[in-house]
Amino acid sequence: MNKTLLIATSEYLRRVRSVWFAVATLAVPLLSLAVFALPMLAFSDDGDVDRIAVVGDAALGTDVARSLGDAADVSVSDAPLDTLRARVLDGALDGVLVLPDGLVAGEEGVRARYFARGGLDSGGGVSGATREAVRRARAEAAGASPEAVAAFSSDVPLDRVTVSEDGDQADDAIGRYLLANLLSLLLYIAILVFGMMVMRGVIEEKANRIVEVIASSVRPFELMMGKVLGIGAVGLSQLLAWGVLSFGLSLAVGPLLLALAPEAAASPAPDDVPFGPEMLAGMLSPDLLVAFVLFFVGGYMLYSSVFAAVGSAVDQEADAQSLQAVVVIPIMIPILCLTLVANNPDSGLSLFLSLFPLTSPILMVVRMAITDVPAWQIGLSLVLLAGAFVGMIALAARIYRVGILSYGKRASFADLWRWVRTA
Repeated sequence: MNKTLLIATSEYLRRVRSVWFAVATLAVPLLSLAVFALPMLAFSDDGDVDRIAVVGDAALGTDVARSLGDAADVSVSDAPLDTLRARVLDGALDGVLVLPDGLVAGEEGVRARYFARGGLDSGGGVSGATREAVRRARAEAAGASPEAVAAFSSDVPLDRVTVSEDGDQADDAIGRYLLANLLSLLLYIAILVFGMMVMRGVIEEKANRIVEVIASSVRPFELMMGKVLGIGAVGLSQLLAWGVLSFGLSLAVGPLLLALAPEAAASPAPDDVPFGPEMLAGMLSPDLLVAFVLFFVGGYMLYSSVFAAVGSAVDQEADAQSLQAVVVIPIMIPILCLTLVANNPDSGLSLFLSLFPLTSPILMVVRMAITDVPAWQIGLSLVLLAGAFVGMIALAARIYRVGILSYGKRASFADLWRWVRTA
């Protein structure tokens, strides 16, 4: 056990002292902040007002202008469409809205058209305002009173409430789905990145023949376990550092982003923000955080032992691709089933996937983020995960024991099975 801890400590210190660890620790929070901030700034209101010319039904155009409010400067024009298109091309206008006669009457084949230079922000709000104006005009044409039209167009407030054994609470399905996606993505990246790091470490030592020297004084099982524990501790340290740095950056840069995009602070209302700080704090319960760490450790140990076996079965990283696919595919299954589990967290399939050891590290955390999972299911999932890890690491240790001393031959699945039986 002392040798295992010695190897784990050596692996941990050697990697956290490297330049690449420092670069990755700082780069990921900065890149994550950029991914969040750049779209926010790109879609922020630059203060410009769209200049729109309306051709055709003047009364309907006036109603569209009323719906758009201050977001657009709408003017009714009788100029030829070709002239107005030329003004769009030279930048004098942002768009031309054509409202032909017969649109309100609903004549067949009569359609409204909007001419602009394109882009995601082109014509923002025009479609909704036109649709609202036409519906209102059709209702009035059908004899509906202004009160009836207003009642038909009015918003209907609906509060969704989630029922649980702990009591009713406001539904935060969108926020919980985003949280489930975030946690599953973190687990997927961590398991894949640090598991492959274990595999590359084994291949490098095997290529440099260092493992022959180490294996003369340490049992292969202790060597593999020490490597898995050491790199796993690196992963946990890096996740913790990313969390602390991301939280600090959000506190430092958040006010600046809101200053550059003030509409983000004004709309939607703070109570309606789907991933606001108060809602996030309510969803990130201590139980969920503890489960996240336990399932991360369990999933990482399970997959890292397999990655170590793959690394010990090949001489070069290029040779590991075919075996590596066998390991990567089970990791991708939870990502592919994420939406399925999020939509039906209590279904039989979701229960099975959250108990099956190869998928439970990600999908049980997703279920816990979405709904209340009975404690016995969480406990059973952890027990099955621990049992699978013990069985897998015993199996991988047999492959590791023979594979790290084998050179010059690319191991087939038949070779791996023979190593397992004879080691």
